[in-house]
Amino acid sequence: MAKDRFTFEISLSVLNHLGRNLYRSFMTVLGEAISNSWDADAKNVWVYINRDSSSMIIKDDGKGMNTDDFQNMFLKIGYSKRKDGHFKSRKGRPFIGRKGIGKLALLSCAEKITIISKTKATDYTGGIIDNSGLDKAIEQDLTPDKYPLEEIKLDSFAELTKDHSQGTIIYFEHIREGIYNRVEYLRKIVALNFRFSLIDKTFNIYFDNKIINFDDLDDLATKTEFVWNLNNLDDPFIRTRLKNIKVKIIELKVKHPIKGFIASVEKPKDLKIRSTDHKVSVDLFVNGRLREKDILKHIPTARVVESYLYGQIHYNELDDEKDRFTSSRENIVSDDPKFNSFLEIFKSEVIAIIFDQWDKLRRDHKKDGDPDNPSITPKDRKSEELFNAVADEYALSADTKSAKKIKDWVNLLHSDATFNFSSYADCFISENLLRLYIENEKILLPAPIEKRFEELLEKEKNNKLRGNVNIELRQNKSKLSYLDMDNLASTIDPHKGGPSIGLTNDSKQYKPIRDALMHTALLQSEAKEKLTTVYHNIKGRLITLLKTD
Repeated sequence: MAKDRFTFEISLSVLNHLGRNLYRSFMTVLGEAISNSWDADAKNVWVYINRDSSSMIIKDDGKGMNTDDFQNMFLKIGYSKRKDGHFKSRKGRPFIGRKGIGKLALLSCAEKITIISKTKATDYTGGIIDNSGLDKAIEQDLTPDKYPLEEIKLDSFAELTKDHSQGTIIYFEHIREGIYNRVEYLRKIVALNFRFSLIDKTFNIYFDNKIINFDDLDDLATKTEFVWNLNNLDDPFIRTRLKNIKVKIIELKVKHPIKGFIASVEKPKDLKIRSTDHKVSVDLFVNGRLREKDILKHIPTARVVESYLYGQIHYNELDDEKDRFTSSRENIVSDDPKFNSFLEIFKSEVIAIIFDQWDKLRRDHKKDGDPDNPSITPKDRKSEELFNAVADEYALSADTKSAKKIKDWVNLLHSDATFNFSSYADCFISENLLRLYIENEKILLPAPIEKRFEELLEKEKNNKLRGNVNIELRQNKSKLSYLDMDNLASTIDPHKGGPSIGLTNDSKQYKPIRDALMHTALLQSEAKEKLTTVYHNIKGRLITLLKTD
């Protein structure tokens, strides 16, 4: 290989200000290298991680670079592959790179970076960027020609260059902040963030020679409950890993080239990748590259369902003649009109539908839904949640006929239990409020009610003897604790003087249904309607009573 003298084609101080410290994330650096391989029409990318030495090697079999390419394209900061109106590679891949400054990411994370590359027709070319030397050159305000890259030593890459007919190899030595994440974590992140590595059969990514595929997302797939597909996206993750889940299709009313999928997991913690701070989210992709992570943060609703969702939304229209991406290439410019228009459509035609459907689907599956959805009353929702919690205690773990039968029996009780739980709460609160009211007003019990108390007390003593129960059952030994709505109403009405406030009449209708309810009977629909109507009357009268004193 001829010895060439390579230099940056930009002022070193401008290079430093422009972006040597722009890319802080190790994943950003890894992503930039993989994106370059995609743009270079590589079929394969191999990543080798050594956590002990904090080093990384990225190798591809793309078209590679000759000496002229390395000097006038790679080292020319700001060189764009899209010049002359070209937006796709020779193989028809949409270019991910745009401004030509993404390569600055490769300068930010390691003490020393070695780049070697070759085309089919040329030998290896390249150089070594020593960041300690570059720091000194910047301090001394040297011109680029006074800071040539170090020459490469091909012998040290013998294993990597064997059978490597074309492509690029980048070696990162001593990554500054270390590599703390396990390879399993990095594989998941790559599988999530580089969608084309999973859907394009002509592009494969390997970590330590093991290909990244949908197996790396099995944990996420097994925790997924519901899936929504936007505009019929053909996604193999849905087809292969979520095939047992009935997918709901959302067709956008406003004709828009937005595609994607959104899924929800069983519990919010299922979105967290174990032993990391990383959380799977609803992300926006443009031409296959992650461009905006967690797009829900731009349309916050404070609804609980947000913490259950993940997905990938694809909107390639953001990649047009206007550059809509931030300098770091990690986000979209927040006030971009086209991006804001996308967010409005996404919020009104996708998120609104998913939020409503998610709540119903969760409740249909006997799980807690969205407390902010007004489709059912808060009281009924809490009754459902209580039923779900109790029902879980009767679920058998083994998948047997007995387990299925018990599950079916429990499900049969769902609607009745929800009504009864709510009605019991009504009874409990209203009757105890009446007891407190009588105590506060120091109302004496009428003779018939005193007699009723004696009967109930005797009945309790006999029941305790039969059951050999020697403990006290009631917090309060007051006579009132033995009286039901009928007795309590009969105590209050005469006390008020003048015309009755009506509690006694309502309580007479209330009593037989209330007693059936308290004995855990399943009520007829007419009885449910009657109980509900009478209780509303009682509640109204009770509120009136309490307001007057």
